[in-house]
Amino acid sequence: MSIKTLPALRPVRAHGNKGRIVGQKRPLLPKHVWSIRVLLGMADNQRDLASFNMAIDCKLRGCDLVRLKVNDVYAEGRVKVRASVTHSKARKSVRFEITETTRLSVERWIKDPEMIGCEYLWPSRVHASPTCPLAAAPFIVVGSAAHR
Repeated sequence: MSIKTLPALRPVRAHGNKGRIVGQKRPLLPKHVWSIRVLLGMADNQRDLASFNMAIDCKLRGCDLVRLKVNDVYAEGRVKVRASVTHSKARKSVRFEITETTRLSVERWIKDPEMIGCEYLWPSRVHASPTCPLAAAPFIVVGSAAHR
């Protein structure tokens, strides 16, 4: 008597992080940074260009980047040359310089009609909460640039 065996059922997608690069990623090369900047500039996406430039300049963690307030980087009608932010993890104050291209993109973003009356530099796009959710912080920086 023969026993029929059923075919093994396999999941449609890979489990967990199988096949993905885990751990620390290699840093972006300068040519990649500039190509992302050009793509965001050509797409006329003020928010993503300003957030990408700010992330590259200040080298803050994503959670610290989304907590930036307009007053931290903008005073007297223009973007500051240097800003100071307190790291959430180490609780130490960090000063960073904002380059000219970043100042221009952040100033254009602050003057955008979407930013009128906002306290935070990166307000939530979806919810009525004042700031972007921390879980979305890594996707602000390169999420939209990677899909272009």
